[in-house]
Amino acid sequence: MKFFIKLFSVALLISSYTYTSVEFKQKAALVCGAGGFIGSHLVKQLKDEGYWVRGVDLKYPEFSHSKADEFIIGDLRNPSTVDTVVRYRKNRPFDEVYQLAADMGGMGFISFNDALIMHNSGLINFHVLDACKQHKVGKTFFSSSACAYPERNQLTTENPVCSEDTAYPAAPDTEYGWEKLFSERMYQAYSRDYNMTVRIARFHNIFGPEGTWQGGREKAPAALSRKITCAKTEDTIDVWGDGKQTRSFLYIDECLEGIRKMMNDPRKNLPVLNIGSEELISINDLTYMIANVAGKKININHIDGPEGVRGRNSHNKLIKKTLNWAPSKRLREGMEKTYKWIEEQAKEANYQEQKSK
Repeated sequence: MKFFIKLFSVALLISSYTYTSVEFKQKAALVCGAGGFIGSHLVKQLKDEGYWVRGVDLKYPEFSHSKADEFIIGDLRNPSTVDTVVRYRKNRPFDEVYQLAADMGGMGFISFNDALIMHNSGLINFHVLDACKQHKVGKTFFSSSACAYPERNQLTTENPVCSEDTAYPAAPDTEYGWEKLFSERMYQAYSRDYNMTVRIARFHNIFGPEGTWQGGREKAPAALSRKITCAKTEDTIDVWGDGKQTRSFLYIDECLEGIRKMMNDPRKNLPVLNIGSEELISINDLTYMIANVAGKKININHIDGPEGVRGRNSHNKLIKKTLNWAPSKRLREGMEKTYKWIEEQAKEANYQEQKSK
């Protein structure tokens, strides 16, 4: 009997050792902001690639269950919380940390919450960088924004200038953009002074299913899709400004592809890169595109509201040169998927509202 007990104990030890060995052969990643739109999609992507993933956020993803191996509800403005989540295992740092956490939203949010945005996002980036340095993280990714570009280069709807080298002299049109630009410099300074491997991408209006679509923080594709899905043919919907302001929008799948290409690149240093589409479109034309996807004829009523810069478009020459890759999918393809998802969400919300009456 003693022999069998010993044999069973050895088997348990071997089983435990095998599990631990397999786990430690996996690459490990931390996603800060894993409860948000891009962060929750990134967790899924990393899991599909075989990573062990820890997610952290103030909230769980709103529209789906997180695929993270471990999800921590925590406030990244708190340095002790950040220190805890960036620590992976004793003597084993995270291979990759993705810093996507920020106070952000569409123009309806970032135009009226300057102090909140600068305070919260600034604290998060300070603490994440310090913890990544202390715990010797392999690579650190920071999500910056096209809002970092100077307003003077975006005064035309037809030919806005947003190549990476035009960010200076600095003059963003919002405090959100200023905070992103300052944080970029901080990540670059840590990279130089502490020999850290850092990647910085300037996102250009990322959209797709499972993104915020109501409540005030949603961006134009989601806001317009919500209005159109709730409208009938020949109805009139409100659009801020004259609708001639232009933007480019990037579907979430290509955003993730760009992130992963940056992180998988073996070089120590990469330049700051745009991750965005070069398909420029006016807000009026975006509205008509979504209406066409919905099979509805929609009229537009232009009202006062925050418009942002007159034109903004990704410039992809540098990312093509650096990574031999750039986004290529057409906007309509992503809008068809996104509109369908928002239509389903709106129907379910309406059903629940009627049910509660």
